[in-house]
Amino acid sequence: MHETTPPSLTLTILTGLSGAGKSTALNVFEDAGFLCIDNLPVFLLLPLLDGMARRADGPHRLALVMDARDAELAPALAGVLKEVKTRTTLVQIIFLEANDTILLRRYSQLRRAHPLAQVGLVQDGIASEKIRLAGLRRLADRVIDTSSLTPTELRHKLLQHEASPIADMRVNILSFGHKHGLPSEADLLFDVRFLPNPYYVVELKEKTGLDAAVAAHALENETGRRFLDHLFALLDFLLPEFEQAGKAYLTIAVGCTGGKHRSVAVAEEIHRHLAGQKWVEKIFHRDLDK
Repeated sequence: MHETTPPSLTLTILTGLSGAGKSTALNVFEDAGFLCIDNLPVFLLLPLLDGMARRADGPHRLALVMDARDAELAPALAGVLKEVKTRTTLVQIIFLEANDTILLRRYSQLRRAHPLAQVGLVQDGIASEKIRLAGLRRLADRVIDTSSLTPTELRHKLLQHEASPIADMRVNILSFGHKHGLPSEADLLFDVRFLPNPYYVVELKEKTGLDAAVAAHALENETGRRFLDHLFALLDFLLPEFEQAGKAYLTIAVGCTGGKHRSVAVAEEIHRHLAGQKWVEKIFHRDLDK
């Protein structure tokens, strides 16, 4: 006896032509907070839903890629979907395609063989795949041509009909010391070595930017106050713009000489400024103990 799938579960099935952007699309849903599985065989779909039905705590948003390497995909999936819909699951099939010229160009750039090419001819593989997936294309709730879409445009098309709340952009705040190297993950980097340095104050040298007296020495002055005002205004402008552009993660890095005093104090101020806003933020002090 099958479990009853939670009514709140939404299922998105991504399929379509090889090279049309299914992996990119799956990444979009992953960044939006979906549980994502690539190349799930059709016969595993119902057992997967049964397993999720037993988890009252979620996740309740699922995105799957099913592609042409499963030769019986279209007819088998049609039957499975009838069963899925009897479980009151919200389900949509998104079919991704692109014109032959674009697909050939993408395969040329990737230097990969088409999964259905019999003797290595990509054009033959594309033609065979179109025939194989014609029935599934007719089953699709939405068909998206990715030929001229940028990744940001594709993201907007994929999520524009998504009724569930999409996860907000996640913001990481990172303090570091320049003498220990720049953080490769930084999207925005602020050098705060122009601020007064507590390192040269005897009673502050062994403390860190987490100490109120250290933070006050670095920031409770005209330069420090003006800097924070400008910094907060810049972040208030930039963060919504980055999210609108489709960025799911953003790392703000703040660096001073050693990564113990000024950068830590400024990173903490950024964290306080963002607290209570919609961003999901975490703070890391990379070089605090070095």
